[in-house]
Amino acid sequence: MIVRKTRAELEKMRRSGLLVYEILQALGRMVEEGISTWDLEVAAVKMMADAGAKPAFKGYYVPAAGERYKYVLCTSINEEIVHGMPNPKRILKGGDIVSIDTGVSLEGYFGDSALTVPVGAVSEQTQKLLDVTRESLELAIEQVREGNRLFDICGTVEEHVVKNGFSIVREYVGHGIGTQLHEEPQVPNYVDRKNENPRLREGMVLAIEPMVNAGRPEAKVLKDKWTAVAKDGSYSAHFEHCVAVTPEGPWVLTRP
Repeated sequence: MIVRKTRAELEKMRRSGLLVYEILQALGRMVEEGISTWDLEVAAVKMMADAGAKPAFKGYYVPAAGERYKYVLCTSINEEIVHGMPNPKRILKGGDIVSIDTGVSLEGYFGDSALTVPVGAVSEQTQKLLDVTRESLELAIEQVREGNRLFDICGTVEEHVVKNGFSIVREYVGHGIGTQLHEEPQVPNYVDRKNENPRLREGMVLAIEPMVNAGRPEAKVLKDKWTAVAKDGSYSAHFEHCVAVTPEGPWVLTRP
């Protein structure tokens, strides 16, 4: 069942979303050669605690992993698509890209967002990967309008990514969000005809999160049971925003 939110509930989600935005912006500014993904984790833990927020990811149980997640961030480097785990031994190097994904709960409502940050100068192809993934999210956000359908969002991401020569990761998708981190509906980054295609209604909130590989789309999970990587070792980018359907059009809750 898709849960539609009242204006008052959206305002609460907005507060969560803006905190996530502030955290990600601060972490993005920290990214440079020589720091570890654990440095990012430590900073995020402090910012959440200072704001009185609960981390959305830490303690989240995933049946496929058979355990609860131990960190407030997912930090995925280069060919890692999602769910990379912060580690003091994972040192960022020039030319890397690092995807930072996080979420919080404030007053019982969740915010969730992600961005991918280059470490110093990156190759022209890698910069194009980042640009196209970010653009596909922005184009999808424009489709979050009352009366449109879910496939308008999914198809917009897919079309922009494919025409630019990249591929959509199919195993991981966006989602509804509200009082739960993951709610209905699922939001694939491609048109999945086996999926339902609900009409967008006022009060729906969708976490749209293109995950795009520079090479082939196939993914695999490493032996740590969490980290998903591009099977062919190609770089992968990930951007995410939470977007509400309103009478005025799309309302991105996870940025000012």
